[in-house]
Amino acid sequence: MDIIKSFENLNPYEYVASIKKATGKSVLAYMCSYTPEEVIYAAGIHPFRIFGMVDAIAKADAYLQVYSCSLVRGALEDALSGKLSFVDGAVFPHTCDSIQRLSDVWRLNAGMKHHFDVVWAVKLNTDSAKKYMYDVLAKFVKELQDAFGITITNEKLEKAVSTYNEIRSLLKTIWQLKSDNKSTLNGSQMNALIKAAMVWDRDELAGMLKNLIPSIELSPKNEKAKRIMLIGGICNHPDIYTYIEDSGGVVVWDDLCTGSRYFEGQIATDSNPLQAIANRYYERNICPAKHRDLNTRVETITSMIREHNVQGAIFLYLKFCDPHSFDYPYIKEALDTMGIPSTLLELELQLPSEGQMKTRLEAFIDMI
Repeated sequence: MDIIKSFENLNPYEYVASIKKATGKSVLAYMCSYTPEEVIYAAGIHPFRIFGMVDAIAKADAYLQVYSCSLVRGALEDALSGKLSFVDGAVFPHTCDSIQRLSDVWRLNAGMKHHFDVVWAVKLNTDSAKKYMYDVLAKFVKELQDAFGITITNEKLEKAVSTYNEIRSLLKTIWQLKSDNKSTLNGSQMNALIKAAMVWDRDELAGMLKNLIPSIELSPKNEKAKRIMLIGGICNHPDIYTYIEDSGGVVVWDDLCTGSRYFEGQIATDSNPLQAIANRYYERNICPAKHRDLNTRVETITSMIREHNVQGAIFLYLKFCDPHSFDYPYIKEALDTMGIPSTLLELELQLPSEGQMKTRLEAFIDMI
């Protein structure tokens, strides 16, 4: 369990700065699970997800509207306040309007040497979109090569595919053990583990996850807690899991980009590696910033609910997150039709008081 303690106690900024100092590797920051980490890794660069966790916004509000979400405002605050001084550049995939506009503000004001936009297709249901995804990725490869004076070979891409497939498979195995009540991990530890996977040295990470599994496995527990699924974007508040557990629930799965959307979907190993990587981002479970058809999101979430025997769902949204807010009504309607109770929690930089949160959660879990 020392591995879990390492993840729980991780200070992402200090850790990544120490990697750069020890190895001389360049660092590229990102904020979205649609960032093609495999290509960054293949370039010999350390991919580093920033979560925008700050105590207060002081500088970013001069550049962004106050109705931008706390992730966007917090990330810019980190950059403007010098917390990301060890970062060489940032990668912005085409996702929500706020992150797209943040890219422009960041390019002009963050003071970083490198800046990359990966403008994915938004509607992911045509052959032309799949081809476009590949072309975008090929352009990103060329931009990285030109910016850093490197060559990204097929061999390096194949190594990246192998590394990320293994990491994602291990993360899914660990999450499944928890879902099956065969793990000693609690919810906040699971949250810390997945977020750490977006920061940790990827060459070390797979070995650590392999070593972790035997230490957390146990015989199936007779778990009486109500089985809860989280639906939303990111979760920067590990206390949420503790409050749910104290209220008689247990999180057994999620549809979060700091959760299953990060590790879902393997990359094929029997084709051109760059095409295979592009295909994974085309085919993976979409978030509300992407579209496939009218029912894809509902079908994905209801399938997860059935597979993991979920009894109740909590929509965990950042305040002012338009894509997820538009997503909410029809998914809630589908859950109502299934007979799955749900509730919506809108979060900001700080959680409401512990008492207020527990009262809401206890009332919700008691009605399941």
